[in-house]
Amino acid sequence: QVHLVESGGGLVQAGGSLRLSCAASGRTFSRSAMGWFRQAPAKERDFVAAISWSGGATYYADSVKGRFTITRDNAKNKVYLQMNSLKPEDTAVYYCAADASGAPGVGVVGYDYWGQGTQVTVSS
Repeated sequence: QVHLVESGGGLVQAGGSLRLSCAASGRTFSRSAMGWFRQAPAKERDFVAAISWSGGATYYADSVKGRFTITRDNAKNKVYLQMNSLKPEDTAVYYCAADASGAPGVGVVGYDYWGQGTQVTVSS
């Protein structure tokens, strides 16, 4: 079991930055791949970024590549999403997710555990 709690969301102007954090509890965190997804109102939950269990491999959606960075600290049981050059279209609820298989994926169905989400709002 992995329990996930996101934090760091908020309201920011376009061009600004935010850093999201995801605190995990559970013995399997360090062996789990982690992902960030987002969901805007009336839209599907979309992949944002993922990181392998070791942190050695990262993946990004084309829409955030070059602006967002995913990292993890297994000693602290945390994963982060640094978001720079934010745009109004980045506005969504952001979710942290864990894939116990350790292999980072881009699909919602591959992830076993989810946090409750944190709202990010980017004003123009």
